[in-house]
Amino acid sequence: MRRSSQAAPAPRRPPQPDGRAAGGLWLYGQHAVAAALANPARRLKRLLVTEEAEGALAARLPGGFRIAPERAERGRFGTFLPEDAVHQGAALLVEPLPNLTLDRAVEHGTGPVLVLDQVTDPRNIGAILRSAAAFGAAALVMQDRHAPPETGALARAASGALEIVPVVRVVNLARTLEELKRAGLWVVGLDGGAPVTLAQSGLGGRRVALVLGAEGEGMRRLTREGCDELCRLPIAPEMESLNVSAAAAVALYELGRS
Repeated sequence: MRRSSQAAPAPRRPPQPDGRAAGGLWLYGQHAVAAALANPARRLKRLLVTEEAEGALAARLPGGFRIAPERAERGRFGTFLPEDAVHQGAALLVEPLPNLTLDRAVEHGTGPVLVLDQVTDPRNIGAILRSAAAFGAAALVMQDRHAPPETGALARAASGALEIVPVVRVVNLARTLEELKRAGLWVVGLDGGAPVTLAQSGLGGRRVALVLGAEGEGMRRLTREGCDELCRLPIAPEMESLNVSAAAAVALYELGRS
């Protein structure tokens, strides 16, 4: 495939703090970029790489590039990416992924469905997506009004999982929990004050929708009331709680054992 032999010109507009750009979104870092290039559902617009990064990406993509790479010196990336972006010499301008309907996302696999209630840190959500992919979760559900948009930082934290695990953005979380119940899932809220642990709840054989709330505040009242059951993780009493992404990883592992 032909590529430009000249250094890519810097975009005219200054970088946005979340990597968004006019007409698209910059993904960066070799894991995130390679996964997006391999995802046929992702619409690509422009690929900028250093010489070293182009070789590394080519090794990850046996089918070749779906878009012609443009060479850029490492210093160019600071003109269109956030200042703290760890880009590894690769940046890909893309369109955001389309939002799937809940029923299609549930049918994406047979594993648990993760539901986030007001988790707003994009790096936490990226880390949760990474655990979701690692432990076979079918989808991730977030309320659109209380969740960050797709960003380069989220995609990098997900380390490619953003292209693997379907993300569903919904308007009403309480109503969504009822839809998940009708689809045959047992809705379990993770709560540090619950009377039983996940291991003690006897979930074997049930397909679960696992609900996690924001750190500190936890789940909102209507979300909590919409759960079939509340469970906790068996952490030491000296620690009040875990980071929400760590809690998601532990809970998904435990569900996989049941």
